[in-house]
Amino acid sequence: MRSIKIFIVIACFSVAGVLTPAFINVRHLKTVSADAPVNKGFAVIELFTSEGCSSCPPADALVARIQKESSNKPVYILAFHVDYWNRLGWKDVFSSSEYSARQNQYARWLKLSSVYTPQLVVNGLTEFVGSEEGNLRDAIRTSLQKPAKAELTLSGIKVESDRARAHYHIEGATTNAVLLVALIEKNATTKVRRGENGGRTLSHVQIVNQLKSLPLKNDNEDTGNIALPHGFDPQKYELIGLVQNTASGEIIGAAKAEFPPTGGLMQRNDQFFK
Repeated sequence: MRSIKIFIVIACFSVAGVLTPAFINVRHLKTVSADAPVNKGFAVIELFTSEGCSSCPPADALVARIQKESSNKPVYILAFHVDYWNRLGWKDVFSSSEYSARQNQYARWLKLSSVYTPQLVVNGLTEFVGSEEGNLRDAIRTSLQKPAKAELTLSGIKVESDRARAHYHIEGATTNAVLLVALIEKNATTKVRRGENGGRTLSHVQIVNQLKSLPLKNDNEDTGNIALPHGFDPQKYELIGLVQNTASGEIIGAAKAEFPPTGGLMQRNDQFFK
């Protein structure tokens, strides 16, 4: 396990400052029900990993197994490649300082004195070493049994040139909440030539390509857009949406949606696989 000390005062980023707004033009209001749970449980698994860390491949392999086993369950995996191990001789092509900042934000939410890789965070509420399979399975089981506080739907995805448009709708408690939308690359492999994993071919799943945010006020429904990478192949990517409490870090709702194979309009994706 690789760790690095952080200084909470210096690294005091707000969620809004770390994440770039992705959706604009809020248009109309919708009355939302009280704070009662609105749907069955889900598990959001965030893995903080790096190709420059020799302790990370077992965690990458673990979440790959969980992803395969959970294809018909409301389990959402997001692999954030941090950038602070790039100094060891290998630059992780998937890494971003924004993902390191998100991990630092979790350290503040969870009152940790340091960040490390590999680290798993489940539903924004609990964290542990990324290769601890028993803890991960227990956390998933517990999360699936707890009713969701908010219901998020992503629908009507349409690819337009280098951007994708999507409609979102949220029901339930959204006080102090923000909508995060992640563009996910489903899998990739890298031949690492230097650093702690030099000479190895590493496999990854559910790689976060972008993470965008939209502060929620009185309107919980709108349509927005997100940029797509060069050479975008809709079969290799998906969208995952998270509703996160900015005060506590708790994720209170989640959904995912596939891209239409031809770039046309896609019908509603039921995030809870009823």
